[in-house]
Amino acid sequence: MELADVLTGLDDRPWATLVHAYGSAEDVPGGLRALAGTDTQAAEQALYEFWGNILHQGTVYPATAEAVPFLARLAAAGRRSADLLVLLGSIAASSDEHGLAPGACREAVAAQLPVILPLLASDDAGVRQAAAWAVGHTAAGAEAWPALERRWAMEQEGIVRAELLAAMVRVDPARSVAAATAALDSAGPAELRIAGVLACLDAGLPWDATQHDTLLSVLPANDLVAGRFDDEQREPLQAVVDVLLRRDTDQGREAALALLDAALRTPAPEVREEAVWAADHACMISRAAPARLVPLLLPLLDDPSSVPRVLPLLGKIAEQAGPAAAALARLAGSGGDTADRALAALMTIAPDQAAPLLAIDLPQRPRALAVAAGARGVRATDEAALPFTPAVLDAVRRRLADPELSGNEPIHLALLLASWGKAAAAAVPELLDALPRIPLAGPKALRAVCPDEGAIRRRIQRRLAKAVRQGPEDGRLAAAHALYELNGEPHPLLTAIRAELAHGGHRLPQAAQLAARLGKDADDIVPDLRAALSDPAQDRTIPQLDGDVALADALWQITGDADESVRVLDGVLAAADGPWFRWTGIRAARLAARLGPAAQPLRPALERMLATPLHAPAAALALTAIGPEEELREPLDRGTLADLVLDAAESNADPDTAFEALSALGAPALTDEHLRRLAALADRDPRVVDFGLEDEIIRKDERLRARARTTLAALGR
Repeated sequence: MELADVLTGLDDRPWATLVHAYGSAEDVPGGLRALAGTDTQAAEQALYEFWGNILHQGTVYPATAEAVPFLARLAAAGRRSADLLVLLGSIAASSDEHGLAPGACREAVAAQLPVILPLLASDDAGVRQAAAWAVGHTAAGAEAWPALERRWAMEQEGIVRAELLAAMVRVDPARSVAAATAALDSAGPAELRIAGVLACLDAGLPWDATQHDTLLSVLPANDLVAGRFDDEQREPLQAVVDVLLRRDTDQGREAALALLDAALRTPAPEVREEAVWAADHACMISRAAPARLVPLLLPLLDDPSSVPRVLPLLGKIAEQAGPAAAALARLAGSGGDTADRALAALMTIAPDQAAPLLAIDLPQRPRALAVAAGARGVRATDEAALPFTPAVLDAVRRRLADPELSGNEPIHLALLLASWGKAAAAAVPELLDALPRIPLAGPKALRAVCPDEGAIRRRIQRRLAKAVRQGPEDGRLAAAHALYELNGEPHPLLTAIRAELAHGGHRLPQAAQLAARLGKDADDIVPDLRAALSDPAQDRTIPQLDGDVALADALWQITGDADESVRVLDGVLAAADGPWFRWTGIRAARLAARLGPAAQPLRPALERMLATPLHAPAAALALTAIGPEEELREPLDRGTLADLVLDAAESNADPDTAFEALSALGAPALTDEHLRRLAALADRDPRVVDFGLEDEIIRKDERLRARARTTLAALGR
């Protein structure tokens, strides 16, 4: 294609009215001209910007579809052909479409096949590979398959053949079976054999011994796909394990775990490294994986090269890694980060064994201390993660007395003391000295360790009273709360609450919650609560709306008048529209549930929330509480609500509220199918919780399973 023809019609498109990730697409023509120009640096910058605006983290926009023809022509004209073909393929692959019809961008790329397909025969192997990537994502079987098949028959470059095979499978899985299985030939190059394994999976073929043996024969495999474009297959062993486990069949699970079994037993360190990463992934998505894999991981703790990779995984599955306690204790007795990670895992498995080791070298055990303090998602309740021992108490006191202590460590020390309660009263002097440095955790710890009576109790109260008046501003509310818990005198707490309400900062919701707990004792600050409400006539932020929910709760708890709170919630629900307001909407709906029939005016807003899975459980809980079954509008009967709640729970959308809502709906509202789905949340193999902080995913999923079982039992099943 002639360069002069590439940008024909560019200025005829309505770029200023189109949008991409950052608003108006009026900057797109400039970027396309830069790609067509001779300024290498400007072209590089334009390409970088297109990966951020017309394709933003996998999302495509109306401007994306309009840009596709020009990008394809630029590639055909030899302007950064490989780069632009990869961009086009990634655009066609996107199913996250914002503001345009489903499949519009894929269709736009498919429409450019007449100019893209010739690039499969480019003299440049990189361009041929990129062209295969782009063509393969068009789903245009009739036009694309013959061209891919012809190129497959003559291509000699290994990585291009691998990309062609993947493209053929995407375009027509059934017709690609023969090529995919042929690629498994043991005489072929390793990069093609691994492509064959992945292609067989993508084509949906049953897993068999040939695929198993082929994959094991090419390990380590990461380097074999390093030049490929599919990010999801950059770690082939992990990708295969993922596909097999997500099939959720006994055969698929056994195949995945058998692969990991063989790979973890391989003598080659590079293979074991890939296998540990894949095992970690397996545990993240399969509930059966930890029990099967722990015995295979234990021998690796005797291999110094494997230990750094195995310990993080054992830390995640510590509750299921009991057999590893002895090996972890041995490693925890060494030094450095390895000992700290081992002790952190041991803390969950066998806290009695962990305690003496924590006391020996506390300054070098930040991870283990965080676990002991309950700061790494380990504890589900307020019970102590680490049993009280005098040796650890002495170590904590010595460490807390260090005036140079900073960061999270003093906070974790205070939280650990708080978990021990009055048994840790000997640490009061160190806590008092450290109070200015830990203004939030310090008061909590002092309240917990404070003796029931005596001079020490009076000393703590005096220091807390001083902290309320003169301490760091961010800690005055915490100090006032602790003081109230000790002496029951509301005035200092009311003063601190009033100050936070006037300030209107991020502690406003906490101040409102404390006011609600005071109840009638907070009558005097009702005007302050009302004054702290945000202006509904203004665009409000999420923190402001969260504050309004807390204030509405406090006003109701103090005055007993639900009407004012309902009006506030109505405004919040009108503003908190969509998934960005996830927790705001949930908090508002949960308060509506507590208000009960008085929240009747909120019914229309709550019914609209049912359409958003993130909000459906809380909305269903509120609708159930507002009125009896006969008052629910059709088709929003209890069975329909149960369907929506279970849909949300199955997608990990506020499952805790979902279980609460199912209990509120009651057994009569649940069909056998509802109960089967609820049981599956507890018993199925794929984890329900599959995103979040890595250290917490597995523990949260296990708690969800327990909650599902408890809910079933409460429903009499």
